[in-house]
Amino acid sequence: MSKIVVIFDFDRTIIDEDSDRWVITNMGVTPLFNQLYSTLPWNSLMNRMMEELHIQGKTIEDIGDCLKQMPLHPKIISAIKSAHSMGCELWIVSDANQFYIKTILEQYHLLEFFKEVTTNPTFVDDEGRFRIMPYHDSKLLPHGCNLCPPHMCKGLILERIQTSAEENGKSTTIYIGDGGGDYCPSLKLRGNDHVMPRKNFPLWKRINSDPSLVKASVNDWSNGEELESTLIHLISTVGGNPSLCASTEFDLTSKVQSKPAATIELCHSL
Repeated sequence: MSKIVVIFDFDRTIIDEDSDRWVITNMGVTPLFNQLYSTLPWNSLMNRMMEELHIQGKTIEDIGDCLKQMPLHPKIISAIKSAHSMGCELWIVSDANQFYIKTILEQYHLLEFFKEVTTNPTFVDDEGRFRIMPYHDSKLLPHGCNLCPPHMCKGLILERIQTSAEENGKSTTIYIGDGGGDYCPSLKLRGNDHVMPRKNFPLWKRINSDPSLVKASVNDWSNGEELESTLIHLISTVGGNPSLCASTEFDLTSKVQSKPAATIELCHSL
């Protein structure tokens, strides 16, 4: 069993798009989004967009159908399957939301490969309107991190994951992300950990502005092919078996065999 935990961001990391913007664009509410973009915090803006879709008669099923059209790079799929088969514990830590991530992962038969998805919870209210809640309640339980948005500190989440992982014999973390929200957890990684920032995206730029602040080794990537090759190389090297890098392949046309479903985190305490 591998001693490695692999943590993925979701938007522009597992998927090449931003899931919020995908729904906004493909469900025809871009004009209102552009009008309100500079006036509301992101989560509040997304809830306002969901209200507009509800007013237009769109249902949670309609949103789900839109999300199921999201493309996913074949090499990302094989990277996830390979990392899991090599014994790694896989997590998603994302500022997207529970329904979006779950819908897309299930569409590609990938949900079961993840131990947990930590993200903003969602629900459908009594009127049938889809609602997105903040991971951290900034009023009742502020996280106090000035690097992160009020509703989610990924650094605190990383610390919780690493504490749990160490109790289960996992000693190395590989963190894969692209956005500014991934910078805080990158600073909390240790010398034996690895961070994989997407090249020319905000996380990569912040790390490169002062590399001395990051203790972990930095391994950048630009696309699905590079993410897969870099990740499998790191897992193989940390695990002491580089030959696995060349031998681990999957038939992406076959369906995954049934396993217990992963837990999507709905309520949180840090």
